[in-house]
Amino acid sequence: MIDHLSIGVRDLERSARFYETTLAPLGLSRLVTRPATVGFGKSYPEFWINLRAEMAQVAPDSGVHICLRAKSAGEVDAFHAAALKAGGRSDGAPGLRPHDRVRYYAAFIVDPDGNRIEAVTFPGE
Repeated sequence: MIDHLSIGVRDLERSARFYETTLAPLGLSRLVTRPATVGFGKSYPEFWINLRAEMAQVAPDSGVHICLRAKSAGEVDAFHAAALKAGGRSDGAPGLRPHDRVRYYAAFIVDPDGNRIEAVTFPGE
C-alpha cells in the first residue's frame, strides 16, 4: 500500500551517515544522493531523508513514528545497536511485545532530529 516515505532532517550529511549505519542491518543502503535529499532502499528508494535546515527538533509527543520490517529478531537487535552507536537513543529496547491480536519483536529508536523509528519482526510467521 505504501510505496515510500520521507522524513525531515536538519543536517543532511549527519543524518545520511546515521541512517546508513542504522538501516544496514535491515538490508537498506543509500541508493540516491541529491543536494537536499537521500534515498535508502533495497532495490529502489523506499525511505527518504529530506533537508529541512530550519526545522525544529521533532517534539517527543508528536505521536508520529515509522516502523520498518525486519526479517528476524537478530536484525531488530542489530538495528537498535547500530542506531545507538551512530548517535541515536533508545525509545524501547529490543524485545518481545505480546498483545491481544499479535505477538511481535521490536525495538524503537529516536534519531538525532527526534524522528521515532521502529524495527519489527513477527516470530513464528
